[in-house]
Amino acid sequence: MKKTSFTFRLLPLLSVLILTSCSNKGSHPESEGWVPLFNGINLSGWEFKVDEAKSIWSVIDGVIDCEPNLKMKGDKSLWSTKSYDDFTLHVEWRLKELKGIYNLPTVLPDGSYQLDADGEKVINPGPGADSGIYVRGTNKAQINIWNWAIGSGEVYSYRNNQKDPVIRAGVTPKVNADNPIGEWNTFIITMKGDRLTVDLNGKRVLDNAQLPGVPESGPVVLQHHGGYNHETKEWSGASSLVQFRNLHIKEL
Repeated sequence: MKKTSFTFRLLPLLSVLILTSCSNKGSHPESEGWVPLFNGINLSGWEFKVDEAKSIWSVIDGVIDCEPNLKMKGDKSLWSTKSYDDFTLHVEWRLKELKGIYNLPTVLPDGSYQLDADGEKVINPGPGADSGIYVRGTNKAQINIWNWAIGSGEVYSYRNNQKDPVIRAGVTPKVNADNPIGEWNTFIITMKGDRLTVDLNGKRVLDNAQLPGVPESGPVVLQHHGGYNHETKEWSGASSLVQFRNLHIKEL
């Protein structure tokens, strides 16, 4: 009787897991143009610019895991082997933990930095993490993932290097939509021409932001950043302690 009771208690749980799995697959049907970028098993369809980066990126329990524990030269990010023009990208990500000390500035809604009475940036030191997703194969078009107060989803290079206040404000998140550290987040990223729209956890953080001069085509890139310094025994506060899963893309 005890064995039978346990079985009946287990069946509803199994049903939920099966339905969840089917629902996730069904939300991105290939019949509607969605294509998986990650098979949940290995890094097929992805490549490295330096061989040493293979020790940083791996697949653990069905997710792409970045463990930036090596100090090395060269590009250590993970690049899709295929390039894309206009597309919508679905990707789930999470920051595993915060490490080191990061001098976190305060970014204002217009994309500028908050300054103190002496004209210096207002800095809030604390542990951090930093990664991102490049679109069109360029770090200029990097959608940031981090623990800054402004929230994830901004385009750092354009915000810092654009003198046009409209463009700068356009690539600055309208709302901090990040879930707490350790929890999963969902990006919906759409590129059309030089225009970028980013939804994070169901909230629009960038709306048709312009990226002047962005390449017309290029790979999707998962960014490596920071890492552990074995000489000083310290972590960079901007380390890519990040995981990714459920990556799907739909060309437009």
